[in-house]
Amino acid sequence: MSRIEYEKLDLQAIESAVLKQNDCLKIKPEVLTKLAEVAFKNLSYYLRADHLDEIAKIAHSKEAGANERFVCSALIRNAVVSAEGKLPLCQDTGTATIFAWRGENIKTEADDYDCLEKGVRNAWQNNCLRYSQIAAKSMFAESNTKNNLPAQIDISYKPGDEYNFLFMAKGGGSSNKTLLHQGTKATLNEKALYALFEEKIAGLGVAACPPYTLAIVIGGTSPENNLKTLKLASAGYYDDLPLTGDGSGKPFRDKYWEEKACEIAAETGWGAQFGGRHMALHARVIRLPRHAGSCPISFGVSCSAHRNMLAKINDQGVFIEKLDKNPSRLLSNEILNQIDAPVINIDCSMDKILEQLSRQKAGQMVLLNGTMIVARDMVHASIYEKAQKGEAIPDYFKNHPVYYAGPARTPDEYPIGSFGPTTAQRMDQYLEFFMKNKSSLVSLAKGNRSDAVVKACANYGGFYLGTIGGAAALIAKENIEGSEVIDYGEYGMEAVHRIKVKNLPAFIVYDNKGRSLY
Repeated sequence: MSRIEYEKLDLQAIESAVLKQNDCLKIKPEVLTKLAEVAFKNLSYYLRADHLDEIAKIAHSKEAGANERFVCSALIRNAVVSAEGKLPLCQDTGTATIFAWRGENIKTEADDYDCLEKGVRNAWQNNCLRYSQIAAKSMFAESNTKNNLPAQIDISYKPGDEYNFLFMAKGGGSSNKTLLHQGTKATLNEKALYALFEEKIAGLGVAACPPYTLAIVIGGTSPENNLKTLKLASAGYYDDLPLTGDGSGKPFRDKYWEEKACEIAAETGWGAQFGGRHMALHARVIRLPRHAGSCPISFGVSCSAHRNMLAKINDQGVFIEKLDKNPSRLLSNEILNQIDAPVINIDCSMDKILEQLSRQKAGQMVLLNGTMIVARDMVHASIYEKAQKGEAIPDYFKNHPVYYAGPARTPDEYPIGSFGPTTAQRMDQYLEFFMKNKSSLVSLAKGNRSDAVVKACANYGGFYLGTIGGAAALIAKENIEGSEVIDYGEYGMEAVHRIKVKNLPAFIVYDNKGRSLY
């Protein structure tokens, strides 16, 4: 990753933070804590400049569809709002993931894992980020840890006296799209591999907020080795690999299959969330050695909130990757101009809401104005389980559209924190039951859903609407006027909220006649 530009981290408050002694590099434990805290704070609010440049190209592209240009314009505007340092890029501020490569001549005189984890805790507590980690009390009982810990930390050792890091804030939606296929030698031919690419890439859908960075790893001495390589490849860590193999087992990138992967992604029609050809910004296909009897093949994505950052510590100091703190440089008339769309008043009876939506075609963008209910996984499961035991479904599930979301913490001057949609598919198993009982007849989230949802909407006169994934800061600032918790407050970020929205953009993905945007 030679293209990376670093900036030096100011550690004046830590005396003798990094000190060269004989053949060793001594690093104060506080340095690791501060580095992790700064890294995850920066990752929450800023993106790499080259990533933003690629999204801006789609926003200006004449070859992109209107929906794709609208989505990518919103992602640029979202980055501008987030760069103010108050509303994070995405409401799912992710699992804190740290890959580290520690030189064998480094001394910290502390437990590096504990020091880095303390930095993660500080980053989430000192900023308006979301606590998303759930710990099990038994096989089925769970609760939020309320500090976003534990983190995922992987430390390897290498020669020398430099400490290298890759920090990743990985959201649940993109993690859920990781696929592992246990192949064999029979997969390693043009026809079979192409067919596998077609099947798995199409199956990714749009729930993880494209345009994606698509990663595919073929081979590996174990499935675990393969999947670790996949995660690093999705962050660009292996971009500088050679482009051909040498027969020794060293990994390499395959440009031919990267091009094929991008072509297949374009042909799926998924596009940048609401149809089109820009499902993937680019692809990375990594070839690894394998055992003769197996060939693990994995597929994964990094979403439009491509939150990855490098850092290093050496005898010159502590250095972090420079991210783009001025995304407003990309603003233009094309990005600022908005699509005209019909306004839907949702401050009325459900029958009237359904009547307004019935006048629109599947694929039409609308602007929602009025009151919505916010509920996601844990609330859906609880209400469903109680209803199975004979308890009444709450009226708020019947009288208002239901938005699948879980906000980040709220900055002082805002009605709510970053507040984008979560993946709709996780609520699919409940929707037919709710609709049958005249509840959740209009739902709003992100991504495509199962055929069962299409049928439920047709059978019970309901609608599924999609709004832009990855634009959580923009939605919080421009489209939400008020919010209050009305139920399940003990669920933290998964509590039921009543919110007031203004001109919230939404696409009719599935309508009440069984028709689909896709």
